Amino acid sequence: MKIKTSILGSTGSIGSTTLSIIDKKPNIFSINLLSAKTNMRLIVKQIKKYKPKIFIITDQQVYLKIKKKFKKSKTKIFNKFQKKNLLATDLTISSIPGIEGLEPTLLMTPKSKKILIANKESIICGWSLIKDSAKKNNTKIIPIDSEHFSIFKLLENHSIKEIKKVFLTASGGPFLHFKPRQLKSITPANALKHPKWKMGKKITIDSSTLMNKMLEIVEAQKLFDIPLSKLDVIIHPNSLVHAIIELKNGLYKFIYHETSMIIPISNAIFEKNFDIQDFFKKKKKANEPFIESLQFFKVNTKIFPIYKLKKRFNEYYSTPIIINAANELLIELFLKKKINYLAISRTIMKIMKDRNYKKYAIRKASNLHEIKVIDKWAKKTIMEKLNGYV
Repeated sequence: MKIKTSILGSTGSIGSTTLSIIDKKPNIFSINLLSAKTNMRLIVKQIKKYKPKIFIITDQQVYLKIKKKFKKSKTKIFNKFQKKNLLATDLTISSIPGIEGLEPTLLMTPKSKKILIANKESIICGWSLIKDSAKKNNTKIIPIDSEHFSIFKLLENHSIKEIKKVFLTASGGPFLHFKPRQLKSITPANALKHPKWKMGKKITIDSSTLMNKMLEIVEAQKLFDIPLSKLDVIIHPNSLVHAIIELKNGLYKFIYHETSMIIPISNAIFEKNFDIQDFFKKKKKANEPFIESLQFFKVNTKIFPIYKLKKRFNEYYSTPIIINAANELLIELFLKKKINYLAISRTIMKIMKDRNYKKYAIRKASNLHEIKVIDKWAKKTIMEKLNGYV
């Protein structure tokens, strides 16, 4: 039996990497569903190559063009995620970036035997909904961000009671060795030059500000029920160690792997009894582990002021939803050159001083509609605070 597979966000970095893995083992996979937004070139290529049963295109203009182009195709093309259009699947990869990925993930959870989740915003804003649905439908969930996959593996043989501290590593991005005054002149092009990873634009900017680590701390807290007090970030420019656990018995353990998402994704798909070399275009040389000196540094808050938010993420139930929404919009504006780089962290700090912040932050968002209401308020408030600048 082939593994029936669905990929939410098939044209993005995670989706494309997953398809590269499938390309190496085409006889054991069948593609149920792919989804994308605006990348018309890749959508056309994927329909022709993989012949999915369903392709969902959420951008209306692109959807109409693709629908017309493939009107005689066996692939059914839709422009939104609806329960009636989804098929039961063995494996779902959830990799639509931002809050947009939450609803599709919730819709696919009852349909999937296993979900590999790379959409941190879904976990941060709607983990209780996903977890309840997964439990109800006996759906296995495995995180595939390198840090959370590493924690997932490290905790297989240890209980939370044994853990003293969990460190998520951060590369430090392109500005690790900058002086604070240099941050004023950073452009989107500068911020998109990550020294180690090839990722989508949003997460690459998050990496440069360290917001990705702040969100990942919340993600780890929710996924593994680890108290926030036991979670921290450490700068590791090598990007070879992805998470470290400090045990109460005095031992430290960590996961080490090269900077390729092929490794956590393929491990999450196959889990055991496979050779990672099968999934690389060129056979990798058998490097000696730790061939380079591993470096670790404390976070410099003058370069990464967003790190100061760590203690505030647990302030109220919906604080993470507000911070995530504000960050999403601010990155979008920065990429469009509407605001400067430093405005990202400064404006997030401002929204948490807004007179209506607590009113929305204390809400216990128990369904998708309530999450969207809080998200909408945060983004509307951000635009008000930037009035005259955007």
